[in-house]
Amino acid sequence: MATTSDLSRNMLIMYNNAIHRVVEYEHISPGNWRAFVRMRLKNFKSGKVIEERVRAGSEIEIVNTQTRTSQYLYKDGDLYYFMDTESFDQIALPDDVVSEQMKFIRENDTVDLLLLDNGQVLDIEPPTFVVLKVTAADAAVRGDTATNIQKNVTLETGAVIKVPAFIKEGDKVRVDTRSGEYVDRG
Repeated sequence: MATTSDLSRNMLIMYNNAIHRVVEYEHISPGNWRAFVRMRLKNFKSGKVIEERVRAGSEIEIVNTQTRTSQYLYKDGDLYYFMDTESFDQIALPDDVVSEQMKFIRENDTVDLLLLDNGQVLDIEPPTFVVLKVTAADAAVRGDTATNIQKNVTLETGAVIKVPAFIKEGDKVRVDTRSGEYVDRG
């Protein structure tokens, strides 16, 4: 069994009978009192971030996972279909599990599936940066480019992001999928 000294960022642990990702942690030893660890944990099911304090040296249960490279095939109703690139098995995932990450993924794009040891899919990890085509852009007003004004554009996946005013319909842009922010022209 692991202890709090084995914690690291983005580690998956079982806490209060639910799987959590360690967002951040800090070991604190306040003078004469017992040392403790303050953890910020994100619940996988609800997405809620909680802050917890546990005694230093307490046992924690680390969740073993594996990643599997898969190709996004298509969406049918509320299900997203992926194909394992090694075994060619198809995996259907419901909208509530993957909808947030799918904002920047096109058909035939490659993603990593995060799986528990029993084969249950926890999450999908899209590539860090993707290049997407702008399908609709607000009109730029003359003079806005000098003041770094940003405007909304719609990407080919349907996601709406803010970009500099010089980006126009038909341009390709690089997007950071972790934050959903414009990086540069693609």
